[in-house]
Amino acid sequence: MQIEGGCHCGQIRYRAEVDPKMVAICHCSDCQALSGSAFRTIVPAPSAGFELLAGEPRRYVKTAASGNRRVQAFCPECGTPIYSCAEQDPPMYNIRVGTAMQRALLAPQRQIWCQSRLAWVGDLGIANQSERQ
Repeated sequence: MQIEGGCHCGQIRYRAEVDPKMVAICHCSDCQALSGSAFRTIVPAPSAGFELLAGEPRRYVKTAASGNRRVQAFCPECGTPIYSCAEQDPPMYNIRVGTAMQRALLAPQRQIWCQSRLAWVGDLGIANQSERQ
C-alpha cells in the first residue's frame, strides 16, 4: 500500500510503500517519552520504498538500553515526529502512523514492549502482544 504524509506544518513530506499488516503499537518507555503519549503507533517501510518529497528532518540519535543507536527524525519547525531508523544505511524506516494521510486505514495489528505498558492503558483489542520486541 502506498501512503503519503508529513508533518503538521507541511515542511516535511514523504511517500512510502508499507504493509498494513505490519502496523504496531509500541509501549516502550522511549516511545512514551519521545511521543509525549502512552504509546506510539508505527508502520515499517523498506528504505527502497521510502522517499522524502519535501524538507529535511532534524535528527536526534538515541541509544536504547540494548546499546542500539536509532535516529529519531522530526520536523525542525513544528517538531512532528516523522520516523525512526538505524543510524547507518537503514534497511527500514518506522513511520509514525499519525503523520500518514491514510492513517485511518492503518489499524494496529500487534503490540510490542507490553511489559512497559502503562497500567491505565486499557485493552486495545489487539490479540498479538509481546512483552518485549
